[in-house]
Amino acid sequence: MPNVHSSKQYDLELEMIQSKILAMGGLVESQFQDAMSCFRSGDVVQADRVIKGDDAVNQLEVTLDDACSRLIVRRQPTANDLRIVMSTYNIITDLERIGDEATKIARAAKSIKERGAAILNHYETVRVIAAGAGAMLHDALDAFARLDEKQAVRIIAQDESVDYEFRSIMRTLITFMMEDPRTISIAMDTIWVAKAIERIGDHAKNIAEYVIYIVEGKDIRHTDYAAANKDLAG
Repeated sequence: MPNVHSSKQYDLELEMIQSKILAMGGLVESQFQDAMSCFRSGDVVQADRVIKGDDAVNQLEVTLDDACSRLIVRRQPTANDLRIVMSTYNIITDLERIGDEATKIARAAKSIKERGAAILNHYETVRVIAAGAGAMLHDALDAFARLDEKQAVRIIAQDESVDYEFRSIMRTLITFMMEDPRTISIAMDTIWVAKAIERIGDHAKNIAEYVIYIVEGKDIRHTDYAAANKDLAG
């Protein structure tokens, strides 16, 4: 009976942590959306809100890291349970880094607005990659909430499209800078934004990989798991 009670308590604590992670995920998803909004509109007030909002994300990371550590110390999980806790810990880290990338986008939006740079349509340049990375992030959080392995595989496969789009943006902006030196400043800001978006896609992919690790117990990092599981990715 004590073991049953301990197991139930462990499950409750883990569910509470996972619920707070999803709340943190919702927060960073909003951060990213708001960062792209102010990058499009040049709204400096909104950009400042995104930057300031990163403090709340950082605090959540500290709180959740501590909750995971205390769960390990008190409950001493083993095997599958420990795998879940460690994967959860890593997902927290990825979410915090997504918040950092959103902050970089907001800072770039402020920089462009304050310089009055409007030689090229910087938002249209990154619109497609932003939509792709945003969808990956949303789906990764959903896959984590439902522990959906099939959706996780599809997310991993999508990262290739985001990477391709980033390389295309780089080629386009380098061409602009070579043809018209007046575009160099805003093009560099846009490159930093595109890189931040690409990194958000990478972190969403990481979350998907941890979902697979939780479900299957397979560490698929640095492997072409999506290609080897086309039936799931389709």
